[in-house]
Amino acid sequence: MTAQTSATAPAKDVPVIEIRDLHKSYGPLEVLKGVDLVAPRGNVISLIGSSGSGKSTLLRCCNLLEDSQQGDILFEGEAVHWKGSGLHRHPADKAQVLRIRTNLSMVFQQFNLWSHMTILQNVMEAPLTVLKRDPAEVEAKAREYLAKVGIVEKCDAWPAQLSGGQQQRAAIARALCMEPRALLFDEPTSALDPELEQEVVKVIKALADEGRTMIIVTHDMKLAADVSDHTIFLHKGLIEEEGPPDQLFGNPQSERLRGFLSATMG
Repeated sequence: MTAQTSATAPAKDVPVIEIRDLHKSYGPLEVLKGVDLVAPRGNVISLIGSSGSGKSTLLRCCNLLEDSQQGDILFEGEAVHWKGSGLHRHPADKAQVLRIRTNLSMVFQQFNLWSHMTILQNVMEAPLTVLKRDPAEVEAKAREYLAKVGIVEKCDAWPAQLSGGQQQRAAIARALCMEPRALLFDEPTSALDPELEQEVVKVIKALADEGRTMIIVTHDMKLAADVSDHTIFLHKGLIEEEGPPDQLFGNPQSERLRGFLSATMG
């Protein structure tokens, strides 16, 4: 049981994340132009689309790493409180932001491991410093999650001593050790060679099979097709098409999606 899990946990039919009419701009550049997203508990949502379509920006808005200018973000039915408007809109409640981020662990493209810490120390860091958990309990959990991703024997190694695939698996273990309500993956395999990519894909598939709630931004159409319950195709900041992966990949309706799949899947 996590520090956030309690008798008042939301009903199972309340989505972990819900986004309504989200707009995001960088100065005059509008990156998201009114996007809706629902991530039900236990579902895997994949975001696909060309570079610049808004996928990673949408993911970063989910856990409030980026401020949005319009629209609603709800975590387990609780709406984010805002102050200001437009480019001056920011979350109003710092405690709420911390609580949401603590429950939405993000796995980045570039691993972001601390180079001066061992792999075990990297995985333990956030539960110790953010959640103030008992060190012995955290170490046991960290070893458990490193075993889950297949690198428990690398506990005492430094990040520089690991391959890219091993570092990304360590980053996934670090995310899991926070025992979040959802995992957010931002292009988790795009920095890896093909053979190392498969190590990480295997772990992500295993997590999907466990029924974990996940949102995955990916360039890997096979991964999206294999693990998703729902796939969203973004084009120029809008949802061009969305649906179950067998429908989206097997019978795309829009010309843009057909062209995208033809270019990426051959």
